Amino acid sequence: MTSMLKPSEPASSLIPGRVSGMLEIFESAALAAGKAIVEIRQAGAVTHYKADRSPVTEADEEAERIILAALAQNFPEIPVIAEEQVAAGHVPDITGRSFLLVDPLDGTKEFVSGKDDFTVNIALIEDGVPTAGIVYAPALGVAYAGAGSQAWKIKVGADFTPESREPIRCRAMRQPPVALASRSHRTAETDAFLERCGAMETKSIGSSLKFCLLAEGGADIYPRFGRTMEWDTAAGDAVLRASGGHTRDTNGLPLRYGKTNQSDDADFANPHFIAEGPAPDPVVRQEIR
Repeated sequence: MTSMLKPSEPASSLIPGRVSGMLEIFESAALAAGKAIVEIRQAGAVTHYKADRSPVTEADEEAERIILAALAQNFPEIPVIAEEQVAAGHVPDITGRSFLLVDPLDGTKEFVSGKDDFTVNIALIEDGVPTAGIVYAPALGVAYAGAGSQAWKIKVGADFTPESREPIRCRAMRQPPVALASRSHRTAETDAFLERCGAMETKSIGSSLKFCLLAEGGADIYPRFGRTMEWDTAAGDAVLRASGGHTRDTNGLPLRYGKTNQSDDADFANPHFIAEGPAPDPVVRQEIR
């Protein structure tokens, strides 16, 4: 596929409206955060555990610091919901407002275990919808960005600068579908769904890269029947929607963001969901459900 953009040309040159310029800031912040993550990994990251027993490292914390500083400088009027800030009890009021969602290191378990499928994630949420986002996998040298109806795959060099960009689109659902599943959080309910939908091949991959693989046409469906938080999914969901796909809950409704006042441990928690490319025939969908 021929690239529509030079490495130095901003992605937002193809996107009109208020998000123009925002993706460049997201990209710059994500690349800087990814560089810090890789450097900390090379030096030897120390892992500790949050109250919910999920792992966190100084890489998570430093990446979030870098991203929050960049967002505060460029978008001081937009509240930010960031994973480690929320864990520390810092949750700004987002009632009736657009806001940003940040997961500085999605796939911490993969990061700690020495695998490469961990990501940096930044997304804009407007009226409950992820309208712009970037996912960067620093150990793989690749990023994905999307807004509106445009999405890109960005090859990132060893010096943490973009080398090439190419547009991506998700593919129409194949039968039997190629499915994606979480490496670290796969459930019996997920396996039952994959059997019902007739998936002949299932790829296991960590972090928000599952959304990106759908977005570039490398798979057809990603069911998630386990706990996720909004910062885990928002950026990847934005890229998928920009590439022509969608993410829906098990009632068939689009996944929405900004879910507060649920309970002390459920604010910003997602329901179970299914992410996929263009909707299949309704008969097929009925069989899948």
